[in-house]
Amino acid sequence: MPRVILDPIVRRLREAEGFLELGMPSHALEVLQSRPDWATMQFEASYLTGEALRELGRYREALEPLETAARLRPENLMVAVALGWCYKRTHRLAQAIDALTRARRANPDEPLLSYNLACYWSLAGNLDRCLQELSAALTCQPSLRALIPEESDFDPVRNHPAFRGLAEDRSSDP
Repeated sequence: MPRVILDPIVRRLREAEGFLELGMPSHALEVLQSRPDWATMQFEASYLTGEALRELGRYREALEPLETAARLRPENLMVAVALGWCYKRTHRLAQAIDALTRARRANPDEPLLSYNLACYWSLAGNLDRCLQELSAALTCQPSLRALIPEESDFDPVRNHPAFRGLAEDRSSDP
């Protein structure tokens, strides 16, 4: 089989991605910052830079590259989730909700978006929207129910009877 020679830019991006997969965000960030211009791979470089910063807990810094990635590919699920994560942790809950709502237009049946929206609506104090999103997430992926007991984002609504009914484990039902 012939040997495939990767473009140096692609090779560097794969190297950064590999470091992220290995849980080494600082190394990924070094690779990404070693090149000032990623013009031909702007989405990939922006997303990976945002992810590295997010994993390092540098949420405010992560927003700029993630917002760039979202402008380039607004339908991208993982960018939206990462943006939501960072917006939430920088006390910008309305923007977290907006980011996931925009991504859902392109991914209407994605349970991860609905689950995260349920979390954010809970934090925003909107029980009805929380229940609507959580119901949609659980309909698509019932296994998400196992995450609910440990999810602190649901603490504001946890004791509401409608939430408890929805969150209740139904695996033993006939």
